[in-house]
Amino acid sequence: MRVTVHYAKTHLSKLLEAVERGEDVTIARGSVPVARLVPVASEPVVFGLLKGVIPPPPDDLFDPMDEDELALWEGRLPSHGTLP
Repeated sequence: MRVTVHYAKTHLSKLLEAVERGEDVTIARGSVPVARLVPVASEPVVFGLLKGVIPPPPDDLFDPMDEDELALWEGRLPSHGTLP
């Protein structure tokens, strides 16, 4: 189905119903097609897809940083004055 921009603005709900029924809707500016309304393909969500690919986080992930780690994080030199 091909409709004008004005028609699409006025009858969007009807056009969406047509798309849900499987129709493709082309919106044209004058005689030039500029957009298409098509159904969105729903994809199932797969949980655990990367299980075994990404290693688990280290046990100390949320432990506070020591002064040298904090200095490196903030872009400063650690207390001993050299980078690791």
